[in-house]
Amino acid sequence: MADKSMLSVEAAEKIIASFPVRVRRRTVSLLAARNRILAQDILAPFPMPEFNKSAMDGYAYISADRSAAYKIIETIAAGKPPCKKVLPGQCAKIMTGAMLPPGADRVVKRECTHEENGFMKVIADDNKLNIRVKGEDLKAGQMVLEKGTLLRPAQIALLASLGFVKVATAKPPRIGIITTGTELVEPGTPLQAGQIYNSNYYSLAAQIRALGAKPVSLGRVIDNAAVTVKAIVSGLQDCDVLILSGGVSAGDFDYVPTAMKNAGLTLHVEKISVQPGMPTIFGSRKEKAAFGLPGNPVSTFVIFDVFIKPLIMRLMGHEFQPLTCQAILRNEYCRSQAARSAFLPIRIDKGRAIVMDYHGSAHLHALGQANGLLYIPAGQNKISAGSMINVRCL
Repeated sequence: MADKSMLSVEAAEKIIASFPVRVRRRTVSLLAARNRILAQDILAPFPMPEFNKSAMDGYAYISADRSAAYKIIETIAAGKPPCKKVLPGQCAKIMTGAMLPPGADRVVKRECTHEENGFMKVIADDNKLNIRVKGEDLKAGQMVLEKGTLLRPAQIALLASLGFVKVATAKPPRIGIITTGTELVEPGTPLQAGQIYNSNYYSLAAQIRALGAKPVSLGRVIDNAAVTVKAIVSGLQDCDVLILSGGVSAGDFDYVPTAMKNAGLTLHVEKISVQPGMPTIFGSRKEKAAFGLPGNPVSTFVIFDVFIKPLIMRLMGHEFQPLTCQAILRNEYCRSQAARSAFLPIRIDKGRAIVMDYHGSAHLHALGQANGLLYIPAGQNKISAGSMINVRCL
C-alpha cells in the first residue's frame, strides 16, 4: 500500500516554495558585496562610455578627408581632454581610451600609419572607425542590474565602473546546523569502536557559505529526546533556518520528528518519494523554517542542494534556478526499484556523462568524484547508453 504521507519531489518543492520569506537589507562596500544578492535596482547614472573615445592607439582625423598626409596638432592621452579641434589636413595622436577631439570622427590604428616630421601618413587599409561611441553600452537611466541579481565579480566590476562605493544587498540569513548522533566525533579526534566523523556539519556549512549565507554551528546532540527539543528551541531563537542532520528515520533513537513537533514546529513535509533522502522533514514556526535531514552524507548533501538551497536564496531575494547542462550518457543505467524519484552522482567530461559507481546514500566518495546530479523520475528504471540527458550541475 502506498504511503499517503510521502510526497513527490515536485509536491515537496511546491510546499517549500510557498513558505513566505522576508528579505532584510544591508548596505555594504563593493568588495563585501561579492556573492550577495542585490536588494535594489541599479540604473546607469551616466552613459557608458561617458564620451566618444578611441578604441585603439592611433590617430584621430576626419574620415572624409583624403589628404596625402596629416599634420599632428596634439597628442591626447587617456584622462586628458583634447585641446584643439581637428580640421582637414590635420590629425591628433591619440591613445586607447582617450577622448575623441572635436571634428574627428575616425581613428586609424597606429599599425596602419607612418609618422615623420610631425606628419602622419596612412599606409595600409583600416576599415574600422575604431571609436567607442558615447552611450553605446549604456544610456543614462538604463537598467543595469535588477534587484535579486547575484553579485559575482563581473557585477562588482560593473558597479565600480559606474562609481558605486556601496550597494544595498540582502542581509545573509543565519542558517543553524545541528548534527545528531551519539556516534559522531569531530575530525581530528581518534575514532573509537562504532564511531564516525561528523562530516555532515562541514558539508552543510560549506554549501551554506557557497550561497553567501551564514552557517551557525549549534553543535552535536546525542540521541536523546529532551536534549534534541532543547537544541531546536534554542536554534530557532537565533537563526532564520534550522537544519538538523540525522535522527529522522523510524529507529528507536530517531527523535527528531517528534522533537520538532514538541519544539512548536508545524510539519508540512514528513517524507519525500526520493532517493536519497526519503525521510526528509520540513516544518515552520511563524517566520522560522526547519529541516530534518537523513544522516547519510549523500542524502544530506543532495537534499540541501535540491530543497534547501532555493529557500535560502529566496531569503536573500533571489529566485534560484539550478544550472543544468546536456550530456550523452556513456554507460547504461538500470535500477530494479523505480517507485521513487532519484538523484544520482554523475560525472561529465567533454560532453559525455558517466554514472558513478554508487553504493547508496552513505557513499560519499562517489559524490566527491561527481560534478553533477542526474534526476530520474519515479517510474523510470532504465536509461540507455548514448541517450541525451539533462544534468543538474554541482
